[in-house]
Amino acid sequence: MKILSDLFALILFFSIYTVTKNIYWATACAVVIGVLQAAFIWMKHKKLDVMQWASLILIVVFGGATIVFRDDTFIKWKPTLLFWLGAVVLLVCQLRGKNGLKSMMGKELVLPEPVWNRLTMMWMAFLVLLGVVNLVVAYQFSQQAWVNYKLFGSTGLMILFMLAQGFYLSRYLPQENK
Repeated sequence: MKILSDLFALILFFSIYTVTKNIYWATACAVVIGVLQAAFIWMKHKKLDVMQWASLILIVVFGGATIVFRDDTFIKWKPTLLFWLGAVVLLVCQLRGKNGLKSMMGKELVLPEPVWNRLTMMWMAFLVLLGVVNLVVAYQFSQQAWVNYKLFGSTGLMILFMLAQGFYLSRYLPQENK
């Protein structure tokens, strides 16, 4: 459900930018949607997880700075910081002897400990890479190219990574008796 709401916000950002060619209007929409999503989650669950708080703070601060200073650099850094924050959270969990992915997904997925550790390392590397690629696109290409990458590129890479991860994990999932 969270992925769908995040995708909705991203599509709305992309749509407003495509129609208006105005990064500030698109960013303002992203800020409003981010606040509304957080409020809805808070009303429903009475809490936000760490990454939801981080996403809310980043969109309000960096989206707000983009609008106030009329500088799209801030909003272009937001995805990178969110990706890198995700990698740092996973790393800190690992260093503290806890597996962050297992904590989040361990109820739905039973895997051997070494597999959880490899999976976490893969996610950390992938998130760092996504952050770097976002900056390369933001600084080496046009604003339109960055907006397109934000919707199609990073989302596409995320889907491909999750599919590859599914193939990797399939050998560790219990097989049903036929």
